[in-house]
Amino acid sequence: MNHLESQLSYAFGDTLPAPGMRQEIAPGVYWLRMGLPFALDHINLWLLRDGEGWTVVDCGIATDATREAWEKVFANELDGLPVMRVVATHCHPDHVGLADWLCSRWNATLWMSTGEYGFARMMSGSLPGVDGTAMLPHFQRHGLSDEAMLEKLQGRKSYYPTLVPSVPAAYRRLQDGQVMQIGQRGWQVITGFGHAPEHVSLYCDELRILISGDMVLPRISTNVSVFAVEPEANPVQLYLDSLGKYAGLPDDTLVLPSHGKPFRGLHTRIGQLRDHHRDRLAEVEAACATPQSAADIVPIMFRRPLDAHQLTFAMGEALAHLHKLWFDGVLRRDTGNDGIIRFVLA
Repeated sequence: MNHLESQLSYAFGDTLPAPGMRQEIAPGVYWLRMGLPFALDHINLWLLRDGEGWTVVDCGIATDATREAWEKVFANELDGLPVMRVVATHCHPDHVGLADWLCSRWNATLWMSTGEYGFARMMSGSLPGVDGTAMLPHFQRHGLSDEAMLEKLQGRKSYYPTLVPSVPAAYRRLQDGQVMQIGQRGWQVITGFGHAPEHVSLYCDELRILISGDMVLPRISTNVSVFAVEPEANPVQLYLDSLGKYAGLPDDTLVLPSHGKPFRGLHTRIGQLRDHHRDRLAEVEAACATPQSAADIVPIMFRRPLDAHQLTFAMGEALAHLHKLWFDGVLRRDTGNDGIIRFVLA
């Protein structure tokens, strides 16, 4: 455990739910854990008792292994009761990948924010601008020129629809401040930005539990990226602003993150995340004493080898930090004769 992790309190120690089995978090709240074929090798999903059935929070990616894990849950962990609702915190594949399969299987309704539902539909349908083919020219404009890596990225153009082959044709809208009644308890919707278009976290005051999705993770920093569909976005600022929305939650809130282990120490962790971005911004600003592209910034922010999957997030995140400094007036943005965008101290 590193120094930052040691400042947090892990409610269940190193105990993890076995694949296809649930682990009780609180009365009527259960933890599921399913695999991912990436360096980040798991996602946490949540089962909430909902009257005479269940609400599922997040879905996993659309793979046979995830479906098999869900089949074990259906057979052994639902107490003979149906899934009544599926909540997807946001549009990323590990959260919404099997939403359509789950909803069809149980004749259940999908609940999402409008921003997340719309993006999931667009990306699953491979619409121009949000499909994989938009990624390469976007990153090339920002300095990515390694031919071998570009070829690997070219092979990822169907990445999203492979992991999210379909999204339900209808949904129920979740909005900021809304209280979602799940069984006998109210869960307040808290939307967040920067990581995804309109990410939903759920807070139950009675239980002092926050289902944080990807907005607050205990061990890694949430990815904030600039992608081709919104090439002049300022996601670092949006994310830092969104962290302020958790300021009023109690100190003893139990945080249920999508990756890592449930923990207490929400405000400590938010402070760590703010410090992390402050330090990264300082690094980027110092580097931009001479003109730098996003590709130039990647090895400054990420001092380890990156595979193609990781590089897409690293490029997006490097550009996001450049953009915050640009929007703040610290950096100037210029396009060179080679067509590459670079940033330099203003």
